[in-house]
Amino acid sequence: MIALTEQERRLLDLIQPVASGLEMEIVRLRVSGGRRPHLQVMAERAGGAPTDVEDCARLSRALSPVLEAADPIQDAYVLEVSTPGIDRPLTRPGDFGRWIGHSAKVELARPIDGRRRFTGIIVSEDADGVHLELEDDTELVAGVHEMSRASLVLTDELIEAARAAGNLPPQPEDEEFLAGFEIDETEDEEDPETGDVQ
Repeated sequence: MIALTEQERRLLDLIQPVASGLEMEIVRLRVSGGRRPHLQVMAERAGGAPTDVEDCARLSRALSPVLEAADPIQDAYVLEVSTPGIDRPLTRPGDFGRWIGHSAKVELARPIDGRRRFTGIIVSEDADGVHLELEDDTELVAGVHEMSRASLVLTDELIEAARAAGNLPPQPEDEEFLAGFEIDETEDEEDPETGDVQ
């Protein structure tokens, strides 16, 4: 699921060696249409290590000359390099195994009993595939290659896990959120003549 179309797979062949050289991994690659095509490259540091904006900028700078030389997209296009985010897509074998106990949404390429979309808790990932415990206490077992889309579901537990792993940006309630900002703690004074607060 990293790449879906033949064009995306060709682009992935170009991009993966560049990412590997920077010790990064491609999580997902998509080309969307429109008058100006959009090439989205979602990447993370190898092994799922915390990834930041500077990592994305380094990858973008490294990709630009390679893509320019290969010219894989005929029209002018926009290149966007981003991190997977907290409710990340799950696109590769092994992705689910890193998030056991968390909730995931899965869409299958072919329906089972007329159903393609499932949501459940990741129980395990092994040679048989991904094991999801569904809301009705049944189990879905499917290989990543049988899925057309999958992602984590944003929950409080997932946010806490991301925070513990260092993958969560500073939040307004965190002390470090305001680091580097000057806060004016002087009290407003009232003009004795007008009563206006200055």
